[in-house]
Amino acid sequence: MKTEDAVLSEHDNGISFSAHTVNQNQIWKGSLDSVAFKPADIKDKLLNLDKPCYIVRAAGKIGVTNVGYLSQSDNNYTAPVQLVTAVPPISTQNFGDPTFLSFHGVKYAYATGAMAGGIASEEMVIALGKEKILSSFGAGGLSLDRLEAAIYRIQAALNSQPYAVNLIHSPNDQAIESRAVNLYLKHGVRTVEASAFLDLTANIVYYRAVGLGLNAANQIEIKNKVIAKVSRREVASKFLEPAPQKILTELVEQRLISELQATLAAKVPMADDITVEADSGGHTDNRPLVCLLPSIIALRDEIQAKYRYSTPIRVGVAGGIATPQSALAAFMMGAAYVMTGSINQSCIEAGSCQHTKQLLAQVEMADVMMAPAADMFEMGVKLQVLKRGTMFPMRAQKLYEIYRTYDSIESIPTQEKEKLEKQIFRKTLNQVWEETAAYLSQKNPEKLAKAINNPKIKMAAIFRWYLGLSSRWASSGEKGREVDYQIWCGPAMGSFNDWVRGSYLSAPNQRQVVDVANQIMQGSAFLYRMQSLKIQGLQIQDDYCQYYPLRSTLLGVK
Repeated sequence: MKTEDAVLSEHDNGISFSAHTVNQNQIWKGSLDSVAFKPADIKDKLLNLDKPCYIVRAAGKIGVTNVGYLSQSDNNYTAPVQLVTAVPPISTQNFGDPTFLSFHGVKYAYATGAMAGGIASEEMVIALGKEKILSSFGAGGLSLDRLEAAIYRIQAALNSQPYAVNLIHSPNDQAIESRAVNLYLKHGVRTVEASAFLDLTANIVYYRAVGLGLNAANQIEIKNKVIAKVSRREVASKFLEPAPQKILTELVEQRLISELQATLAAKVPMADDITVEADSGGHTDNRPLVCLLPSIIALRDEIQAKYRYSTPIRVGVAGGIATPQSALAAFMMGAAYVMTGSINQSCIEAGSCQHTKQLLAQVEMADVMMAPAADMFEMGVKLQVLKRGTMFPMRAQKLYEIYRTYDSIESIPTQEKEKLEKQIFRKTLNQVWEETAAYLSQKNPEKLAKAINNPKIKMAAIFRWYLGLSSRWASSGEKGREVDYQIWCGPAMGSFNDWVRGSYLSAPNQRQVVDVANQIMQGSAFLYRMQSLKIQGLQIQDDYCQYYPLRSTLLGVK
């Protein structure tokens, strides 16, 4: 015998409901011809996110429609169609923090992060910017001339449309940061994505403070926006708080900022947005998102209570965002926006070669590992890279072990040196040093002098020759060096490939960054709709609840 809460209706179209699910206070009015009863037609109705969705029961069958209207129930009226439940239209603009959209002039609480060496290319930034989606150019590791050319091209194509440029922390060479900041200020770059910072530097503080002023209403105006990517509370707190007074005082003394700007900088946070970076490609602490995001949000709330900023800092997420499921999970946890990374470098606009894109399109979640980073090699800092189809992570780790074991190139056993020259460098270590010295003489004479006088520094410089070039080979498609490609990649790449398998997006030559963004955001909205129906008591077959990236005019996806 069934109770009132038991399932009243079970149908072959895969949807059922319980007695307590039925809406007793309202009735649906409309044409029965608009109601879909077949599974394929029902899925189309559920996917029509711009319109409300009414779940009704007629002649013992459950159906779905997007048209009609609701009316108050009249006890004296027996409706031919029973309303089970309903959900309103849903817009992708409702996800995340609405101030992210207005502040950056974008249509989604969705952004793409910078991938160094121009992997997050001009083409990527322009394609997304034209669709009002924020994208950050991968400036890390590029020469000033190359970076300036990219800025010219992006600004000419986008005009006032949104874009950002990466400012990567360079602990071993502060001049790199300084030159990049001066270039951004020269060309009016109004948004930077600050990444890999271990502490605040005068460079990032200068960029932030020199853009401060007062508007006509005597309110603080922030012209230079900062999105800080962090994975630790101690680093997050530095960007959540105002700039250190000591650095501000030094900047005033150097006449880089005014007294007014220093005063204003003490009243605003160092960043407008904090991107909580979980298990991502490249530099990462491999932190689990479900633990890290709530911790940083709580820290933000503590600091907000202390300083009472007029606009609280937004906290978004990166690392592991690759599917509608992961994006929706982040939004439900309170993320102000989501940021994708690894998945974009397999798209046609990415500045990586076709061989790299083909490798990435085959990645599974376990096909990544940590390896020594070129920019922070001596510190033992690691980054997450692809291990499938490349020997780079194992060879890079071997170099670091040798660096830790020996004090100079000369102290490395002859047999070990021969292996390095034959298997990794493919030239003698003396030849590598000559090339390295020639490069440093042009780019960093001070570092060259240190390397000449310190055998340990010299060894690190030689080893970094391989670490630095391997990522360039992966971008340029260096023939014969495929096994040494350094490809930054997180497990999100495997998750994305699992999701798109069997669809048109499974082929890298079909992957466009705007399309991927649309599919993830539209998919998030669809999954939210399905969860809303389930929470209201509807039992829905799994086939209805899956969102696959299929070309559909219904979703407005090209």
